[in-house]
Amino acid sequence: MMRLRNKPWAKDKLKEYADFVIQEPEQHRGKWGEVFTKDQPLHIEIGTGKGQFITGMAKANPDMNYIGIELQESVIVSALDRLIGENLPNCKLMNVNGAELAKYFTSGDVSRIYLNFSDPWPKTRHEKRRLTFASFLKVYESILVKNGEIHFKTDNQGLFEYSLISFSHYGMKLNYLSLDLHNSDYEGNIMTEYEEKFSLRGSRIFRCEVQFLSK
Repeated sequence: MMRLRNKPWAKDKLKEYADFVIQEPEQHRGKWGEVFTKDQPLHIEIGTGKGQFITGMAKANPDMNYIGIELQESVIVSALDRLIGENLPNCKLMNVNGAELAKYFTSGDVSRIYLNFSDPWPKTRHEKRRLTFASFLKVYESILVKNGEIHFKTDNQGLFEYSLISFSHYGMKLNYLSLDLHNSDYEGNIMTEYEEKFSLRGSRIFRCEVQFLSK
């Protein structure tokens, strides 16, 4: 796993740029339209890293609002630098734990969730930490709109196979599947930093879109 360089100044910088990094996000639960210039559908990315994907999506889709969620201060501060340099009123960041989404969002707050290159946690004893484990799916379902979607990308075949089984067991509908995204006919793919690295090495990128079905 990549070692993160500690940036002791990061916490202060995240507080300084409150226009870009949402402070006290629990205060906005159920009222996210107030945070953005326009009240429009909200998409979130869990584990946004240095922000290449979420800012790219916001640029490409001005009729959507986006929040990139990242726990590591030393990483999200790079996403902040990227956002400061852009004019993207439809994109914000949150420096919180993606495992605690129910604190910040309620039913129908979110229209779509992106999971990109999540930690695979390959050991069986760590299964419950995988972001596609059933307990996480339950939280996602609780904050999404009715029949909301998860869009999932990874270079890890084991995690992808595990996730497809997890989605199926949860009763979700598979709307899109690619076992080699960059050699497919899929259009409009916005790459993450990891995705660029992995694809340059010749790694296959796996992608799917799954949907919760009303029960």
